[in-house]
Amino acid sequence: MSQALQRYFSKIDWTKIFDDLISKCISLIFVFLLFFIAKKVIHSLVKRILTPSFKYTVQDEARKNTILRLVESLLNYCLYFILIYWILSILGLPVSSLLAGAGIAGVAIGMGAQGFLSDLVNGFFILLERQLDVGDNVRLTNGSINIAGIVSSVGIRTTQVRDFDGTLHFVPNRNITVVSNLSRGDMRVLIDIPLDANTDLDKIYQVIAQVNQSEQDKHPEVLTGPTILGPQIEKNGRYSFRIAMTAQNGTQTTVYHTYYKLYHDALMEAGISLPTGKNGIM
Repeated sequence: MSQALQRYFSKIDWTKIFDDLISKCISLIFVFLLFFIAKKVIHSLVKRILTPSFKYTVQDEARKNTILRLVESLLNYCLYFILIYWILSILGLPVSSLLAGAGIAGVAIGMGAQGFLSDLVNGFFILLERQLDVGDNVRLTNGSINIAGIVSSVGIRTTQVRDFDGTLHFVPNRNITVVSNLSRGDMRVLIDIPLDANTDLDKIYQVIAQVNQSEQDKHPEVLTGPTILGPQIEKNGRYSFRIAMTAQNGTQTTVYHTYYKLYHDALMEAGISLPTGKNGIM
């Protein structure tokens, strides 16, 4: 047995194998270097070509960023496909024969491209209908899954949303069933101030109206209102006093907290005590 193994190994051309290994390693290093250089150059050219052309369009800044990210995403997929094909060719795998023998559709399905195609189709309609753009404040819903945050990137396969705590979510486009865009149009702000059942409502009206009158000119981001809607009964049976207003999108949270503090301080100064618990909704 040992003599057979010795004869087998003696027939192997170790020099050729070593030379072939060194040659493939050098070729792979060259391919990776060429890939990274091409990626940098192509992305730089895309920005230099597309950015000046945006000056002649009526697209807003968010739409421009979305288109730019989308073009970069498409180029990345093309570059990675070429890289993988080149690597397999260097390693000596018959890529062309595999594609011709199994069929491109068969290879695509075998690689799990069914979900990939669903991402492409859904992503295409999301972009076509302009459901969201880079920089928009959105909520993406799929059943019990609810992701909210700022859109940082829109691709043909995935959408990236950065949560308010800094978490970056990569959401496959096929999993996006409902898009709630909070950055389109003006936003309504509802402020509910909790009240005791024996609170003097006339005095509440008077204090709130004074705050609205004194602060109206100080907050240009408030487009309409504040409008006093009056006492409300919440689902848990608690009384509250509601004020409504319309604010520019992106400012609704700031407007809510600013006016709630103003109302709270004014009511406390007027000697009206507020119950603890739920502070209101927006």
